[in-house]
Amino acid sequence: MCGIAGYFGHLQSHEPPELMLRRMAGAIRYRGPDESGIHVEPGVGLGHARLSIIDVESGQQPMTSDDGDVVVTFNGEIFNFIELRDDLIARGHRFRTDSDTEVIIRAYQEMGPDCVTAFNGDFAFALWDRRARRFMLARDRMGVRPLFYAWRGGCLYFASEAKALFEVPQIRPEIDPVAIDQTFTFWFPLAPRTAFKGVCTLPPGHVLVATPSEIAVRRYWQLDYPDADDSDALDGRSETDIAEEVRSLLTDATRIRLRSDVPVGAYLSGGLDSSIIAATVHRIVPERLRTFSVTFDSAEFDESAFQMEMVSALGTDHMAVPCRGSDIGSMFPEVVRHTEQPIVRTAPAPLFALSKLVRDSGFKVVLTGEGADEVFAGYDIFKEAKLRRFCAAQPKSQRRHLLFQRLYPYLPALKGQSQSYRSAFFGAGLDAVDDPLFSHLPRFQSTAGAKAFYSAEMREELHGYDALDDLRAHLPADFRRWHPLSQAQYLETAHLLPGYILSAQGDRMSMAHGVEGRFPFLDHRLVECAARIPPRLKIRGLREKHILREAMADILPPSIGSRVKQPYRAPDSPSFLGEGAPDYVGARLSPAAIAEAGFFAPRAVDKLVAKGRGQASLGFRDNTALVGILSTQLLHHAFAREVAAAPPATAAA
Repeated sequence: MCGIAGYFGHLQSHEPPELMLRRMAGAIRYRGPDESGIHVEPGVGLGHARLSIIDVESGQQPMTSDDGDVVVTFNGEIFNFIELRDDLIARGHRFRTDSDTEVIIRAYQEMGPDCVTAFNGDFAFALWDRRARRFMLARDRMGVRPLFYAWRGGCLYFASEAKALFEVPQIRPEIDPVAIDQTFTFWFPLAPRTAFKGVCTLPPGHVLVATPSEIAVRRYWQLDYPDADDSDALDGRSETDIAEEVRSLLTDATRIRLRSDVPVGAYLSGGLDSSIIAATVHRIVPERLRTFSVTFDSAEFDESAFQMEMVSALGTDHMAVPCRGSDIGSMFPEVVRHTEQPIVRTAPAPLFALSKLVRDSGFKVVLTGEGADEVFAGYDIFKEAKLRRFCAAQPKSQRRHLLFQRLYPYLPALKGQSQSYRSAFFGAGLDAVDDPLFSHLPRFQSTAGAKAFYSAEMREELHGYDALDDLRAHLPADFRRWHPLSQAQYLETAHLLPGYILSAQGDRMSMAHGVEGRFPFLDHRLVECAARIPPRLKIRGLREKHILREAMADILPPSIGSRVKQPYRAPDSPSFLGEGAPDYVGARLSPAAIAEAGFFAPRAVDKLVAKGRGQASLGFRDNTALVGILSTQLLHHAFAREVAAAPPATAAA
C-alpha cells in the first residue's frame, strides 16, 4: 500500500523533473511513510511513497525489470501473487524478489496490458514499457484504490490523490460546479469527473494506455447480472449448494487477504458483515486477533454492546476509539482535505479517528466488512424499493403503505412521522416504475433538497444540467434487462461504492494514517458469484442478505447472525452547531466566506445555520445541506483558495 505519482510526456517546466516528482510524492507521503523513490528518464517520471507490507526488505519502488525495459510504481496488493508467481516461474520467468510488485512486471512481460485480468487484488499502478514506448495506468475492478490524472500541455500527469497533481505548476485546483451538483444528488461525482476541473479519475475496472501518438481508456471488467427472465434460475443447484459456494469463496478471499509480512487486524463494528470477517479470520489464523472499533456516546449511533458480544465470542484483543460530536467537528477540516470532495455526511470522520488508533497500535493492515451490503443486498434501500414497487401496483392502498413502518427502526425521527408523511416520502416516483433510477429516487430527491441553497451564479452555471439524466446516460446497455433488485445493486456497487464508500469512507480515511484496508467481500470471484444468485435468495421477504446469513450462521452468535441491518452513521449538525462547536464553522459559513466562494446564497445559508443552532438536530434534508455546504466551503478554502495562492511546496527529502 503506497502513494504513486508521475508523468508521461514532455514537461513544460524548466525545473529538474526530480524536484517535481519529489514534491508530488511528498504531498501524499502519509500514504507511504516507510520509504520513497523516483525514476526519471526522457519523457517519463515515476514517483513512489512506500508503505512496506509485502517483502519489506526488497520490494522498493519504482521497480525495474532485469533488462531495464519495464518500470512500475504500484499502490495496493495483488492477493493472488503467490499463485501467479508459481505460474510465471513455470513459464520461464525468474524472480529476484518475493514482492507482488515484481509479479506485475513479469505478468506484463507475459501478457501485455491484459495482465490486469489475472490479478485478484486492490491496485492502482503506472507502468512504462520502454521498448514498446507504451505507458499504462490501471485500476482494480471494484475501485478500492484511487487513481487520478490530468492532461496539461501535452503531458499526462497521474497520482494516487489530486493534491499531488497540484504540485505540478500547470495544474491549479478549481472546484467544478457540476461535481458539486452531482454530489448534492448522488453523494459523489460521477467518474471520471472529480471535484476539480480538469482532473479525472480512472474508473474502476479500466486501463489507460498511452503512446507518443495516441491515448485510449478501455474497460477490462464489467459488473453484470442475468436477464430478469433468467435471474431466478438455480441452474440445478440447491440453496444449500449456493450457500456453500458463498462460504467457500468468502473463506478463500479472506485467506489470501491475510497475506502480509506485518501484523493484520480487523475492524469490528458489531454488525453482521465485520463480524463474519472477524469470525472467518479467527478460524483461519490460530493467533489471537486484534480488533478495532468506534463507539459513540449517543445510543442512536452506538453499537458497542454488539461489538463486545463478538469480542467475547471470539476472544479478540480489542480496542475502541470513542467519538463525540465535538470530536467530529474538530477533525472535519482534515477529513475533507483527505476526501478531496464535498461530502454530505459526517460518517468518514470517526473512521479517520479509527485508522489513527490502528496505526498508533502498531498495525498497518486491517480487514473490514465493506461490500457485503452492495454484493448481497443488505441496504434498506433495496427493501424500500421492493415495498415501493409493491405499493405502486395499488398506489391508493393505505394498507400497503403501512409496511413502511417496518423499515428504518433505527431512525426515531422518521418513526415518529405521520403515515401521510411516510407515504409521501416513500411514494416518490411511484408513477415511474420504469425509470431505471426508480429504486434510488427518494434518496436522490431528498439529497437534492440541498440545492435550494445554491447562489444565483451557481444556478446560472448549472442551467440546463440534470444530474439524473447524466447518471442514466452512464448505465450499461443491458441495465433495463436486469431484475429490479439487480438494477438497484448496480447503482450501489458500480457508483456509490467506489465514489463514496471506498473513497471518502475507505481508502482516504485509512491511508491518511498509513493503514491499508482489505475487503474480502469485494473479491471479484465472490462479486461475480453473488451477481448470479437469484434475488429471492438475497432478500427473503424483508430479510436482507438471506443467503449470506445462511452460509455463515454457524460461526456467529445467534443474536449477531439474525441482527437487522443498522447502517453505520455518525452525528451530523450537532457536531458543528451544538455544544463545543469548533470556531472555524462560523468563519467558513459566514456571509463573506459564502459570497467569496460563490457556490451558495449567503442569506439562505445564514438561515440554515440559525435553524440548526435553534434545534437539537436537523432533519435529513437540512442535515445533508449543512454538511454538504460546510464541506464544500472547507474544500474551497483548503485547495482552490489556499493552494492556488501558495508557492510550490518544498521538495520532500
